[in-house]
Amino acid sequence: GIGAMKFTMGWLREHLETEASLADVVAKLTAIGLEVENVVDPGEALTAFVIGEVTECTAHPDADKLQVCQVDLGVGAAVQVVCGAPNARAGMKGVFAPAGATVPGSGLHLKKTKIRGVESNGMLCSARELGIADEHEGIVDLPADAPVGAPYAVYAGLNYPVIEIAITPNLQDCLGVAGIARDLAAAGLGRIVSAQPPVTAAFFTSPIGVERRLGDDGDACPIFVGRYVRNVKNAPSPQWLQARLRAIGLRPISTLVDITNFITFDRGRPLHVFDADTIAGGIHVRLSRSGEKLLALDGREYDLDDQVTVIADDDGPLALGGIIGGESSGCTPETTNVFIEAALFDPIRTAMTGRKHSLISDARYRFERGVDPDAVHAGIDLATKMIVYLCGGEASDLVVAGAVPAWRRQLFFRPGRVHQLVGLDVPEDESVRILKSLGFGAEPVEGALAIDVPSWRRDIDGEADLVEEVARIVGYDNIPIVPLAKKRAVTRPALTGPQRHRLFARRVLAARGLHECVTWSFMPGRLAAYFGGAKPELTVVNPISADLDVMRPSVLPNLIAAAARNVDRGFSDVGLFEVGPQYGDDTPEGQSTVAAGIRRGAAVSRNWHGAARPVDAFDAKADALAVLGEAGVPTGRLAAYPEAAPWYHPGRSGTLRLGPKTVLAAFGEVHPEILEHLDCDGPCVAFEVHLDSIPKRRRENTTNRGALDLHALQPIDRDFAFVVAEAVSSSELVAAALGADKKLIAEATVFDVFAGESLGAGMKSVAIRVVLQPDDHTLTEAEIDAVAKRIIADVEKSTGATLRGQ
Repeated sequence: GIGAMKFTMGWLREHLETEASLADVVAKLTAIGLEVENVVDPGEALTAFVIGEVTECTAHPDADKLQVCQVDLGVGAAVQVVCGAPNARAGMKGVFAPAGATVPGSGLHLKKTKIRGVESNGMLCSARELGIADEHEGIVDLPADAPVGAPYAVYAGLNYPVIEIAITPNLQDCLGVAGIARDLAAAGLGRIVSAQPPVTAAFFTSPIGVERRLGDDGDACPIFVGRYVRNVKNAPSPQWLQARLRAIGLRPISTLVDITNFITFDRGRPLHVFDADTIAGGIHVRLSRSGEKLLALDGREYDLDDQVTVIADDDGPLALGGIIGGESSGCTPETTNVFIEAALFDPIRTAMTGRKHSLISDARYRFERGVDPDAVHAGIDLATKMIVYLCGGEASDLVVAGAVPAWRRQLFFRPGRVHQLVGLDVPEDESVRILKSLGFGAEPVEGALAIDVPSWRRDIDGEADLVEEVARIVGYDNIPIVPLAKKRAVTRPALTGPQRHRLFARRVLAARGLHECVTWSFMPGRLAAYFGGAKPELTVVNPISADLDVMRPSVLPNLIAAAARNVDRGFSDVGLFEVGPQYGDDTPEGQSTVAAGIRRGAAVSRNWHGAARPVDAFDAKADALAVLGEAGVPTGRLAAYPEAAPWYHPGRSGTLRLGPKTVLAAFGEVHPEILEHLDCDGPCVAFEVHLDSIPKRRRENTTNRGALDLHALQPIDRDFAFVVAEAVSSSELVAAALGADKKLIAEATVFDVFAGESLGAGMKSVAIRVVLQPDDHTLTEAEIDAVAKRIIADVEKSTGATLRGQ
């Protein structure tokens, strides 16, 4: 697959002189950041397969399409094989699998057998059966010089394990076997033996010129180099080259094309070859024009816009720069004159073109990660040398457009930084050796080193990158494990107050029987208007759905809509909640976290004890108080105010405040009009707890509750009924009662409210229960009476109430 880097041990040894075993190489690759994904030995399955020569081929006496072949294996008498391949003939050489072998491509276990009455021992194999290619029209037809009796895996170069590694974007130079060898040599696994190709002598001037027609977009292709080679013979590749490509999953095509694929993987340097006789006029690099098309070598036609770097002749585009060539100028077995191209293409434009057209190639994979800008000439020289050597012909001089972009840069490196940044003690001379072996220049300068970065390492930008290189080659495994010093004996909580509030809200609401929802953070704009309205800046530019077009000003509409869907499906009693963000505007401050929930249907279902009870505002208030209580808010000090947002039912809703301005929660029945707009039948109640408004604790690292305080003495409760004006809220009476004796009074709650003609116009009776909790001694009757008198006096003084019955 494209995107993986594969190579064989034999290929690696052409660049690295080493005695290391496969296991050593695999372990070292992973240690230096070239993670080994897979190791496959294709020759293992082909151990029993040998090269055989068909000495005689006669028709099967009882089958039209079968032939009886005598196969010479170089030892003993010829072996008889019944074969159905159309290309089987006397004198050919093929791959023979003996009885007892398993065919890799099909999993067939061969046995000595009779086919239509004629004995057959083993079989002659096709490329598909060998597992080396898809072709299955006939058996493998080997060249006349193939040695009879030799193991096929050795002859075909399949006796080397194939290593597949994952390449991180910063190691783009390892997309060539030479780069991998360089890293392994730096890590002490051998010596580099990569040969630099000689400059080829020019026999004539290239009849094809090149030019850059890029204008202000010169970065799209800074340099383009070409060379014309005439009188070549483009036959199939030699066996060693085909074996190399097949081993890494590439299909051999022809010598010219195989050479460019080989250099792409050998040096990480993509190249392209054009059939020179198909080129009209000269070659130029330019941006495409809208409406142009290119039929590429993958058989697909691409419609181009005006942003693609193309290589073109006078008739139009020939190739997409850095990605893929065109079919019209591709090399064929009839090609006699070839134009080689080596260029440098902009990584970003190459990536954008590839993504736009869903086009992945080995060339694109390398160019978008950054090809060595200084290897343009070396790449074309190596291609020229191989073409002249394998295909014959004569080479022209180089034609060059543009220049190699400036890549030289110098960094300063303090060897002591290796220990400071990664904790490795690496001697200075070892750091210098590693950097030099990786291709860096290093010269001492005033207590540091001046480091020259090589052309193939575009990822190296600063001193930390150099430290990373040293650490990578020394081995991350060698970094000592050092425990972090404890700053204090007791660890602090990892969660902040707001994070704990969100956690507690989820837990307490789930415990109260509500189901948690996670809904979209956006909603239909038409509904947002009923919940405070979404400001214009909260309109989603690219919504996932046409009606989910604004960021939600409230969490409730999504929950009510979800409840409506459940009701439609027969689930009438629904309790849902969500802890998440809502948006007042498009600033960070405009986003707030809310614990919101709804209840719809019956709070108590019909049962033997009594009738069903529908949900009411106090169910929602209880939910809100539970969340606030769990978050450490002193709920006894909260005041309930009747005014709530317009999406609540007026008169059946309220807010909970800590002081007159700090609104911590809203609760109540949902306005009937809102329910109608959201297609939800009532009754439906809702609450919203504003978690961001909960005051911060003075000490953030304290828990929400104090230590458990159990009392040895029994509590005492007393009931009081007060007549008070209807305008006075019950909470005022409770607060006054609690303040009468803060040490003794543990709790005060309302248990009855009554209004009637007997009390007088505009008056009501409020009954409260007060719990006294003694600490150090049992209260006497006189002490209890004294507290009761203080309660009555404080309530009367604060609210104007009178004790009922007086």
